[in-house]
Amino acid sequence: MKKILFVASFLLLLFVVSVLPARAQETSVPITETIYGKITDIVEQEAPVGLDISILKYTVQVKEGGEDKTIESVISTLPDFLTAGYQIGDKVVVNKITTPDDVVTYNIVDYVRTTPIFVLLAIFVVVTVLVAKRKGILSLIGLVFSFIIIFKLILPSILSGNNPVLITLIAASIMIPINFYLAHGLNRKTTYAVVSTIITLILTGILSIIFVNWAKLTGFTSDEAGFLQAMTNGVINIKDLLLAAIIIGALGILDDITVSQSSIANQLKATNPKIKFEELFLRTLEVGKDHIASLVNTLILVYTSTALPLLLLFLNNNESFLETVNREVVAQEIIQTLIASIGLIAAVPISTLIAAYFISKQKHVKADDHSAHHH
Repeated sequence: MKKILFVASFLLLLFVVSVLPARAQETSVPITETIYGKITDIVEQEAPVGLDISILKYTVQVKEGGEDKTIESVISTLPDFLTAGYQIGDKVVVNKITTPDDVVTYNIVDYVRTTPIFVLLAIFVVVTVLVAKRKGILSLIGLVFSFIIIFKLILPSILSGNNPVLITLIAASIMIPINFYLAHGLNRKTTYAVVSTIITLILTGILSIIFVNWAKLTGFTSDEAGFLQAMTNGVINIKDLLLAAIIIGALGILDDITVSQSSIANQLKATNPKIKFEELFLRTLEVGKDHIASLVNTLILVYTSTALPLLLLFLNNNESFLETVNREVVAQEIIQTLIASIGLIAAVPISTLIAAYFISKQKHVKADDHSAHHH
């Protein structure tokens, strides 16, 4: 039955991916193509009178259509620290823009960073496999499934105008069992963790809807949100997108809590087969309290680290603490952090209750020395 459930989930994923509608290409707007090249020459041009800017002409060697080609791209940058950024020999990303009238222009938009990313990814994979062995490999397979669901289900569906919250919850119902069973095995304690995670995720979603609306958050705290709204002609609800982001963020941290509590309850039952539900619940919950303390602290520090430049910017303007906190860009981070923390804390008693109740009713429980993990 467990194998059938797993195969059915996998087939459901493939079906959802295969039936997604392809987005139609717009022919009335400029077409942007990304190519990669290497800067071979930089020449500074004379700026217009009265403008304190630097205009640089870059010569870039690119490979387009299987052939090497030399192009020129003019970039204007205001501050001097940006003009000194690109150097001869740098590998860069170039946008080739073709208008409906077949006018082609090239613009350098960024550095090529794929090499260090792929090297770091290779190190991550090797370390995961060496340390976690078989479970590490299965976890990596689950990670691949998550990327497939995100890029083939969540993002295309949201771009098509579907509700981001609903799409995210549907995707989560697919990701949770696949990732959990791959990483932790097809067994009862993993099933308890799956159920606990889904319940906690629903609770987190409800809290998100209540407090995002109460705080009147719009989601427009970054340039990307504004660009997305403009490029999609308002099809995407940015506030709903914020809610979906909170749910996905919570999903990423609930695995650790729910699986740990189920494993701990399983270990206690295996050690003492006569243990009653009340004692099993309380003992498992006691271990979960330490888990809460470490993970909440970690979560808050991670969110704070991402917002350090922004916080320093506001403090440099001599704003009071309350003024800084009240700004939407800061308030949004605080609300996201608190909702995720509440969900994380709630996951401990929820998963403990479910696991302890069902495990206490089992007559024979097999111990697994590698199932529980702590911080």
